[in-house]
Amino acid sequence: MSLVRAALPSVPLVNRLPGVRKAPADGFTGLRRSRPPVTIEREHVERYAAVCGFPAKDTVPMTYPHLLAFGLHLEILGDQAFPAPAIGTVHVENSITAYRPIAVGETLAVEVEVGAALPHPKGTAYAFEATARSGDETVWESTSTYLRRGASTGSPAEGVDLPEAAPHGLTWRLPADLGRRYAAVSGDHNPIHLHPLTARALGFPRPIAHGMWSLARCVAAIENRLPGAVRVDAAFKKPIPLPGTVEYGVIRLDDGHAFSLSRPRDGAPHLLGRSTEM
Repeated sequence: MSLVRAALPSVPLVNRLPGVRKAPADGFTGLRRSRPPVTIEREHVERYAAVCGFPAKDTVPMTYPHLLAFGLHLEILGDQAFPAPAIGTVHVENSITAYRPIAVGETLAVEVEVGAALPHPKGTAYAFEATARSGDETVWESTSTYLRRGASTGSPAEGVDLPEAAPHGLTWRLPADLGRRYAAVSGDHNPIHLHPLTARALGFPRPIAHGMWSLARCVAAIENRLPGAVRVDAAFKKPIPLPGTVEYGVIRLDDGHAFSLSRPRDGAPHLLGRSTEM
């Protein structure tokens, strides 16, 4: 229901109705949402791990807490006070910091906050800051940057440096139902990921993979090389059509790894990322 509500401001005429119409961007200072503490269940973690390529363990994949925060993202995107409609607002960057491994069965309280709009050369950006706490201890944080395309509002603040990691022969074939499989475990049922008809209705010739699935799959490939305290940064460059094929690349850095997903025919990047030891 949250996704439906978040999508209504993108529907012509409906988006003018009271209770749906978005507030003007001018004057928006931010919103915050939180959820009651939730206990991480093994069955759900294992389903997520299977879809994203992680091994089954007694600790959760470092990308997993994003699922606990995603419903709060939707609540904010669907709020009338948030200026941009959810449909057409694109996830372009993500940074995750894990301060320690999180155990299956641990109970976490999660909060998400977004501030005022940020300048961007392709429109307007919003940084959604998520925090997961175990008691009084902050164990995980993330920043998800969403872009609303439009007139340039200036150059973005300098971000993390993402070195290139050329493919080295590892190819992944992604099935047509990957978007539906990830949606079933993540709760992200954006229609651009689900079926050809719903994707075409929103301007995509085929469904596309979730950005957070592509990041999780890259992290899973180096999971056994990551320390317990680590930061991962990623930029989503080009959509990955489904079904499709991608090439994975990874190189060792002094303080972590650089990784990438690329289009096989011309090497164009779908994703660039890096891990940094803490």
